[in-house]
Amino acid sequence: MHVVVASHQPLPAKGYGGPERVIVALVRGLAALGHRVTLLAPPGTRVPEASVIEVSPRKFADAASLAPHLPRDADIVHAHFPLTHGPDRLPFVQTVHRNFKPGAPRFPNAIFLSRDHARRHGSAVFVYNGLDPAEYVFRHFPKRAEQYDLFLGKLHSAKGYHWAVEAAKYTGHRLIVAGGWRPSFTGSVKYVGEVDGTTKAALLARARCLWNPAQWDEPFGLTTVEALLSGTPVLGTRRGALPEVITGEVGALCDTMEEMIEAAAQIHTRDPAACRARAERHFTHLVMAAAYVLMYRRVLETGALPAGAAIAESG
Repeated sequence: MHVVVASHQPLPAKGYGGPERVIVALVRGLAALGHRVTLLAPPGTRVPEASVIEVSPRKFADAASLAPHLPRDADIVHAHFPLTHGPDRLPFVQTVHRNFKPGAPRFPNAIFLSRDHARRHGSAVFVYNGLDPAEYVFRHFPKRAEQYDLFLGKLHSAKGYHWAVEAAKYTGHRLIVAGGWRPSFTGSVKYVGEVDGTTKAALLARARCLWNPAQWDEPFGLTTVEALLSGTPVLGTRRGALPEVITGEVGALCDTMEEMIEAAAQIHTRDPAACRARAERHFTHLVMAAAYVLMYRRVLETGALPAGAAIAESG
């Protein structure tokens, strides 16, 4: 199959760039499964697994502007930004990477990131995000209980980082906070700024656990999968997609900070191998790509994705 993947952001991302990292992982996964990939993206994009066609950012406003750049032998277009309609001559799907506000227009052939994300938008069509396990360090640490806790992400109240900070102040357990902002922390809390690449992989691999006390309904929660791939259990809330990603075997779901502090005391007893195994079964780039291929085939066969019935699910 010849798949055209369209990204209105240059790839790979500079910094964290969650959606952009997922798009690169999808391209790699499709190529590894034997599919041909053409990538439409802004100038400066470099993804070796795809043939890159550089497109001016203003051309991503609508499908008509993209049409002249589509290869004649392509089978399907996969957009990663909202389109009210697809190209005239090619079938298409689009992944929704964010939450839409109530009353927003419905977008055709939309694929969401989790069951909860789809349900909240009146659909049941979703594919879980996936990442390449090779980008993460997996090791058994015999004294994981003595390691630091980790918060990784934007330091915004919706992310719940203040729960992790307050817990560290209360218990005295070391916490490393990695994210974009410039807060002032003291005592057992260490701020290391925004991290990526090898630094992030090392932090994840050595942590006792990752805190993801989300106070909003995240479409997915990519940092949770990064932790699991590293063999690191996760403390999360029952918001958004987190109950679909975190099971009792690999972490704990809590409703209050007090519950999370209590759960943290035993979080290190989770088996790192079980964390890695869950991520490898459900949340890799290959699993994600295979699920999207099922979506492509459905559209090629029927012309559209139904909004009310699940078609495919990673894993």
